[in-house]
Amino acid sequence: MNDLAPGARADEELGELDAAGYAPAGAAESVRGNRHWWNREAPAYLREHGAFLGDAEADGDFVWGPEGLREADAGLLGDVAGRDVLEVGCGAAQCSAWLTSRGARVVGVDLSDGMLRRATRSERARPALVQADARRLPFADASFDVACSAYGAVPFVADPERIMQEVSRVLRPSGLWAFSVTHPIRWAFLDDPGPAGLRATRSYFDRTPYVERDAAGHVLYAEHHRTLGDRVADLAGAGFALERLVEPAWPDGAEHVWGGWSRLRGSLFPGTLILVARA
Repeated sequence: MNDLAPGARADEELGELDAAGYAPAGAAESVRGNRHWWNREAPAYLREHGAFLGDAEADGDFVWGPEGLREADAGLLGDVAGRDVLEVGCGAAQCSAWLTSRGARVVGVDLSDGMLRRATRSERARPALVQADARRLPFADASFDVACSAYGAVPFVADPERIMQEVSRVLRPSGLWAFSVTHPIRWAFLDDPGPAGLRATRSYFDRTPYVERDAAGHVLYAEHHRTLGDRVADLAGAGFALERLVEPAWPDGAEHVWGGWSRLRGSLFPGTLILVARA
């Protein structure tokens, strides 16, 4: 299924990176740019992070964030066997495959056909995959028991409240919605895994997104900041009741680095926020 946002451009119509920094970016151009970015970067991203995320395993894996917290240990979704589960922003569907192998009936949704073409699906873990904008989910009301997202979709849109409303719409009464994003406090600090990343350089309350543009001014990539209060307000506005707020600690013995995530920073302040809510 193809359900791209209005104004979606073919990848080749966008140019090369010309400028990067904090600047305004609207909803439609963020969707267009991020689809282009993930389509282009999917092979390199999966070469670098695929093993960590579970694509080397026959049935995938469910990793909530760069710290390495796994759903097999966290149990935030509960027993998914026999449940209808939606993964929002599924990427290469590692989480969807893992959930399927646990007996769930899973649909994975992602904006990027480039990521979906590289989906992890074994013979016994083959979730249904749909290309769609998470702001306009192509499903009937009350279609799912559980929805989840591990760094998928939510941080990349200018209007995340629309995702909350759409997830609320497609969940059945008392359905569970759990998603992870970069911890909001990280936006005050440089995105650096070393000592430079321990110094706050921006206001936590500055919601200007990080944007990369080409020479023509087209958005190539956008990531949008919201405060913790904003995230909770978006959930409440969509009719959710917050049940858990999880801030994974950096695990003992882990020495890996992922972008701005590292033991140095992770031992001092959180890098990932997971919100678990009930419809």
